Amino acid sequence: MAAYAEPVQQLIDEMSRLPGIGPKSAQRIAFHLLKVPREEALRLARAVNEAIERITMCRTCFNVSEGDVCVVCSDSGRDRTVVCVVEDPKDLVAIERTGEFRGTYHVLQGVISPIDGIGPDQVRARELLARLEPEGIAEVIVATNPNLEGEATAMYLARLLRPLGVVVTRIASGLPVGGDLEYADELTLGRALVGRRELSG
Repeated sequence: MAAYAEPVQQLIDEMSRLPGIGPKSAQRIAFHLLKVPREEALRLARAVNEAIERITMCRTCFNVSEGDVCVVCSDSGRDRTVVCVVEDPKDLVAIERTGEFRGTYHVLQGVISPIDGIGPDQVRARELLARLEPEGIAEVIVATNPNLEGEATAMYLARLLRPLGVVVTRIASGLPVGGDLEYADELTLGRALVGRRELSG
């Protein structure tokens, strides 16, 4: 016999699928939602639904966007010759918070990770190559996370891009090895951008 009514168990099961949410946390969140005023819980449900319905990927850089082109790509004040490559949109937001970067971005939507079955074809590397000539890109800053997968992806991109005459740089150290950009403070991340170094493939 189930411990909870089926709708409650279903809510807990769905919550536990979220990253970083274990069974206990999922149970706490589910019961919190059942305890708050109905309108508050429905507001969350509407926000999730609206995000799913309205948000898509930018056709240029693959950032999250409400239209075909994201707010960064549609900003005419951006330096189109410099592109910062990040793993996902959270990293783009982290770099934007520093106020140090005025170029554009390219979101890979992941990193190369053979152990997880993710190869070069599963990240947006080809789409980056397709942007080089039309956009006149002269420098690519690789800002993948400083962990094994991030470093492997950075080296792959350097080998891919250098023969094409593009300067490939890597954000400087100061970020902890094995850390994630989204958790770095603005000062550390800003200094890492300013102190970037050229990548050798």
